[in-house]
Amino acid sequence: MNANDPLLTRIRAEYVEMPGMTLRLDQVARLCGVDRSTCKEVLDALVEARFLRLKSDGVYMRFSSEGSARPQAAKAAVADSLPSIGQHRRAS
Repeated sequence: MNANDPLLTRIRAEYVEMPGMTLRLDQVARLCGVDRSTCKEVLDALVEARFLRLKSDGVYMRFSSEGSARPQAAKAAVADSLPSIGQHRRAS
């Protein structure tokens, strides 16, 4: 399959535009308006290229989406960094 194939480019763009998107073969075929066999060929090429992965439940998702969760905000130890209530010093 040619990397510049319009259908391949379209499916890749849909997954880039919507991070975390998971669709089954039938859903991707409907989204793109193509038959199942053509869609399967393109999805297989994207899986082989490690852009998508096929999960055991039959959904296709971005290869890196599942392993890399959204970055979490760092949690500061607020209690350790502030003086206790009775220890505040007043500026003179």
